[in-house]
Amino acid sequence: MNGQNRNDIKPGLSVSIVLKQDQRTGKLTRGIVKDILTNSSTHPHGIKVRLTDGQVGRVKEIHPS
Repeated sequence: MNGQNRNDIKPGLSVSIVLKQDQRTGKLTRGIVKDILTNSSTHPHGIKVRLTDGQVGRVKEIHPS
């Protein structure tokens, strides 16, 4: 799953996100979803989330639990 559909993302899910400062390089940061910040049902660059450690970015990959 690519993280563009809000319905696919739930708090507690393990995901890889790209942080704002890493958008040029595409470096991924792995973590657990705490909050979903995007209100729309889809987003072409990925749904924006806050991880449990407070980092905010757009979901690029959803990891199987």
